[in-house]
Amino acid sequence: MVRSPLALAALATVAVPGLDAFDVRRPAQHGSDFDTAVVIDAHRNRWVVRAPQHAAAGAALEAEIVLLGMLAAEVERGTLPFAVPAPVGFAHLPEGGRAAVHSEIPGEPLRLDRLAPGPGLAADLGRALAAVHELPTSLVENAGLPAYDAGEYRKRRQAEVDEAARTGKVPPTLLRRWEDRLEDVALWRFRPTVIHGDLTSERVLVRGDKVTGILHWGDACVADPADDLAWLLVVAHPDSTDSIMEAYQLRRTELTDPHLADRALLAGELALARWLLYGVRTQDAEIIDDAVAMLEDLDAHTRDEVESLMA
Repeated sequence: MVRSPLALAALATVAVPGLDAFDVRRPAQHGSDFDTAVVIDAHRNRWVVRAPQHAAAGAALEAEIVLLGMLAAEVERGTLPFAVPAPVGFAHLPEGGRAAVHSEIPGEPLRLDRLAPGPGLAADLGRALAAVHELPTSLVENAGLPAYDAGEYRKRRQAEVDEAARTGKVPPTLLRRWEDRLEDVALWRFRPTVIHGDLTSERVLVRGDKVTGILHWGDACVADPADDLAWLLVVAHPDSTDSIMEAYQLRRTELTDPHLADRALLAGELALARWLLYGVRTQDAEIIDDAVAMLEDLDAHTRDEVESLMA
């Protein structure tokens, strides 16, 4: 059952004593696992209420809540240079679990076309990601979220590629490309860090040239920092990614990872394999067709790269 905005506003008034709801709106972006609304109180303060739609989402929210409390402390200490959606109140749900309410973080979702080379937003984004990767891994471990060493993580990636291969829908030359990189042990010598795990432009809030907040921490884990960089290196303009990576590397301490960018680009490619697998598992023909088309495009693009290097 999908909760109406009015029902979510009622939950917010229970979760935050004294909250006098004046208006309620659906957010611009919302996922399928949570009912979400923005509640505006009589003082024009804005609150976000999230209620899980099923038991699995409720369990994920509980782990995220623990982590967000610890991340909020890092924000207070100045370790994280942006806000996180730390809950300030909860409302128990009749079917079990609870809804969480947090103050809306100011800012707009990142537009990649706003990233430009130099010391502005691109550099601030690099510093923000580096700050996440500098956090103590104990934060994630104490929240009960997954933690992997480098060898375990490489095996997870290999298992994904093997599963994608069994669908028969991945071009053979692309499979060989992935298998070669997964077998290159030197590529996978990295120090695992705290990662967000599901970064997109919608999850990064900005105002002017500053990152103001990062949302949706439910997929956080200790794993490969390259995963948090993949979406940028794949989609953003190369001039901008140079500024992102330069600022990122300056902010990191003890960064000795010569293959970070290589793994990030590979992670971007393997995201297509996961999209294909999601379509297969959900038996969604439209997603499968979309994934197959993107995999074929990637195969053609990577072949062109190889041919141009050999010419």
